[in-house]
Amino acid sequence: MALSDQDVQKQIKHMIAFIDQEASEKVEEIEAKAEEEFNIEKGRLVQQQRVKIMEYYERKEKQVELAKKIQNSNMLNASRLKVLKAREDHINVLLDLAKERLSTVTKDENRYKAILEGLAAQCLCQLNEPKLKLRCRKADEQLVKETLPGSISKFKKLTGRDVAVQLDTENYIPAEIVGGVELSTPNGKIKVINTLEKRLQSIYEQMVPALRETLFGKNPNRRFVD
Repeated sequence: MALSDQDVQKQIKHMIAFIDQEASEKVEEIEAKAEEEFNIEKGRLVQQQRVKIMEYYERKEKQVELAKKIQNSNMLNASRLKVLKAREDHINVLLDLAKERLSTVTKDENRYKAILEGLAAQCLCQLNEPKLKLRCRKADEQLVKETLPGSISKFKKLTGRDVAVQLDTENYIPAEIVGGVELSTPNGKIKVINTLEKRLQSIYEQMVPALRETLFGKNPNRRFVD
């Protein structure tokens, strides 16, 4: 039975409606899928950026913490250096006071003569040469002449050897030196300086560890004791 034009138009409209419905559903499905994929990708990108931001601030926090540690370490080291400097300055003040008091030794002539005799005898024993040259301050020249025989006598008692000592009257020890003597071989290549300052410095260097401990207490970081 042939369809009328009206029936054909109805079927065409029905097919168009069906196609439209299918197309609309497909569009909605595609849009929904696109929206889902967009949200997933957006979430992934947001999370990725969040992780990057967290990592960035973690690095910054570590850098700040490291900078603080370095700053604290530098400040601690600077404080320690200041303390050490203050301690050394204090000890040096004591050394300067001791040097000032050395000048009182030379004012007691009898005491100073005994010291000169002993200092010269020590030099003679250290050099242990048959001929030596002796230097002193010009102000001490007469005292040295008086005490030199006693120094030589002590040397002979200790070594059993003779020694000829020439007093150098051309090159005196500088006047600013507190006192003492200096002996050398005739050519000046071997020399022993036994001035009061030199002896004080030697004693000071030996006493510094004990002096530090007396003034400032034991050093907890010191593992060995001389």
